[in-house]
Amino acid sequence: MNRNLAIIALLLAAALPARAQNIEPLPSHQTQTTTSSGAAATLSRPVARVNGAVLTQGDLLREMYAIFPYAKQHNGGFPAVMEADIRRGALKMIEFEELVYQEAKHRGMTVTPERVDRAEKQLRKQFATSQEYRQFLQVENNNSTKLLRGKIERSLLIEELLKIEVANKSWVSVTVTKAFYDHNLEHFKLAESYDLQTITIMPPVRPSREHPDAPPPTAEQLKQMHVRAEDALRQAKTTKNIEEFGILAEKISEDDYRVMMGQHKNVGARDLPPTVLQAASKLQIGQISDLLQAEGAYTIIRLNAHTPARTQSFNEVSKSLQAQLREQKTERLRHEFDATLRKNAKIEEL
Repeated sequence: MNRNLAIIALLLAAALPARAQNIEPLPSHQTQTTTSSGAAATLSRPVARVNGAVLTQGDLLREMYAIFPYAKQHNGGFPAVMEADIRRGALKMIEFEELVYQEAKHRGMTVTPERVDRAEKQLRKQFATSQEYRQFLQVENNNSTKLLRGKIERSLLIEELLKIEVANKSWVSVTVTKAFYDHNLEHFKLAESYDLQTITIMPPVRPSREHPDAPPPTAEQLKQMHVRAEDALRQAKTTKNIEEFGILAEKISEDDYRVMMGQHKNVGARDLPPTVLQAASKLQIGQISDLLQAEGAYTIIRLNAHTPARTQSFNEVSKSLQAQLREQKTERLRHEFDATLRKNAKIEEL
C-alpha cells in the first residue's frame, strides 16, 4: 500500500465503526455556488446504483467530508494528491450503507416515529437559524419534511443493523485480552531511557558535507574551546535545580537544545552517544557530570530521570489493549459483513 492509500485507510478506520450514513448538511459553498435548483441538480446526479437504488453526488460528497473533515476549513477543497483515494473510499462506504439499509428492510426492521422525531430535533439544533434549516430542507430534501424523515429513518435503520451485526459482536473479554498480552509480551517492553539536560560547547566548523571547504580547527581554537567548556562546567556545578541549569543552558550552550533549556526527554539508552550513556548510568538524579567529549564537542549533562528497561504490567495496558482489540474486531466484522452483502448484490458505479 502506498503512502496516500495508507493515509486514507487510517481515515476510514476512524470513521467506520457502527456509523450510519451522515445526513448532516453539506458545506454552504456546495449549495450556494449556483441557484438552489442548480445546486440541487448537481447534488442529485447519480454516482452509483446498488440493486437499482440510486446513490447521488450529494451522498458521495457528504461521505467525503466525513472521511476528510478538514476540507470544510479550506473552502471545501480536498488535497489533489488524496482526492481520488478519498472519493474511492467514500463511494465504497455509501455503497455499503445502502446494502445495510436494504438488508434491514429485507429483515423487516422498523424505527418508531418517536425515535425519528428525536433525531429530527437533534438535526434541527445543528442550524444557527431557521433560515439555514429551510435552505437545507429546500436544497437537499426538495423542501420536503417527509423526504427528510425518510432519510433519518434510513440512517437509524443502518445504525441499528450495524449494531446487531458489528458492534454487539465486537466485545472482547478480559480473558481474551489477557491471553493476547501473555502471548505478545515483546510488544509491551519499554526500553531503558533517560531524561537529561545538556550544555554543549561546539567545535569550530570542520570540513563536512555542508562545509567541505572549512579549514580544520587550529590548536589555538581547540584550546579556546576547552577554556569555554571549563568555564561552562564551573557555572553548571553551581546550579541547584532543573530551572537554574536550564537558564544557564539557554545562555551559554551552543547547540540547538539551548532553546528548550537543554532538555532531552525520554531518550532511549541506545540513542545516546556511548560516552554520554556511560556517564549518565553513573549519576544520581539531579547530579551533574564532568566534561564529556562526544562527537567532537564538550558536553555537560544533568540527569533528571532514569527509567530502566521493563515490561509493562497487564494492569497498565489492559484498558487500552482491550479497546484496541475491540476496534480491530469491529473492523474485521464490518469488512466481513460488507463482503457478505456484496456477494449477491448488483452494484454499478457510474
